[in-house]
Amino acid sequence: MSQYTPAWPHSDIKQVFPDIFYVTGTNITQYDGITLQHSRNMTIIRNQDKLSLVNTIRLTEDGLKQLASLGKIENVIRIGSFHGRDDAFYIDKHDAKLWALPGMEHANGREADYDLTPDGLKPFNNCEVVTFNSSRFPEAVLRINQNDGILITCDSIKNWLGKDEFFNDSTAVLYEAQKLFGTAAINKIWLEATQVEKSELLALGKLKFRHLLSAHGEPLINDAYDYVIRTLSSFR
Repeated sequence: MSQYTPAWPHSDIKQVFPDIFYVTGTNITQYDGITLQHSRNMTIIRNQDKLSLVNTIRLTEDGLKQLASLGKIENVIRIGSFHGRDDAFYIDKHDAKLWALPGMEHANGREADYDLTPDGLKPFNNCEVVTFNSSRFPEAVLRINQNDGILITCDSIKNWLGKDEFFNDSTAVLYEAQKLFGTAAINKIWLEATQVEKSELLALGKLKFRHLLSAHGEPLINDAYDYVIRTLSSFR
């Protein structure tokens, strides 16, 4: 049996900014005996001909060929504790280096090649790391100093506007009932799991950004800061 997650259906890789791409795919998990199937995104940052993958998704052979046409996979970047199931595929098969937050647990007891910290080395240029130090499970956001600021998140801020082609019907109904859909949303399930302090969420309003690329949902272009501030207003 393969130690890697299967390559489930996904979209083509799409360019959203110069040297920044994303791909949307399928995630299937079991929780309390329920099968959940929803969408997730991987963001790809190109620095010259080197690629950094954030919130990894294992791609099909066709997808890997499209990825290879962009450059060589150099880094895997893990910014959320509840993601990372596909990190090992790129580390093992493509000799990528793992950047992760201190304290994260990785599959098969592997260790990160580099700690991802606000003051430490960065995997690519123009990258800022913002950590939620109060979180019970390590989580961070990345800010890229490009196109007036691009915020990359994992589970902290999602932009699921509704069911998409990678959801199954039962999961979509459940998530609707749990109010997990919304623009630049911070949901109660993530908050209860992580216990992130409100002050750290509100500090996101001090960052300069215009766009949001989340691990979940559509890219939020141009108006991301305004929508995030609107979401944060409920925590004041």
